Amino acid sequence: QLQLVESGGGLVQPGGSLRLSCTASTTVLGIYTIRWFRQVPGREREGVACIRTDGSVEHADFARGRFTVTRDNAKKTVYLQMNNLSPEDTAVYYCAALYGSSCPPASLVDAWGQGTQVIVST
Repeated sequence: QLQLVESGGGLVQPGGSLRLSCTASTTVLGIYTIRWFRQVPGREREGVACIRTDGSVEHADFARGRFTVTRDNAKKTVYLQMNNLSPEDTAVYYCAALYGSSCPPASLVDAWGQGTQVIVST
């Protein structure tokens, strides 16, 4: 069964940057589309960015121009580079996988990571 582990979260000042990593247990990460979500307590989980099996990407409106999703299938890892962070980006960030080439809604993913906390504060 596919397992995902996120890392790279932490405390950062407004305007700062973080790079999140999502590492998979499978040896064939390339057959999965990976989507990053985030969640704030009391709010629904929202999509942040998605990278398909062919490398094409989608970014949420709030993420476009600040966040970049990339993948390294040889390292079985997907990255989320986050720049110019603001307090509104404070959330638990999750990566999720779906077999195939569609960017999934949260209800259809095949596997979730445990999440990594991002706090943007002075």
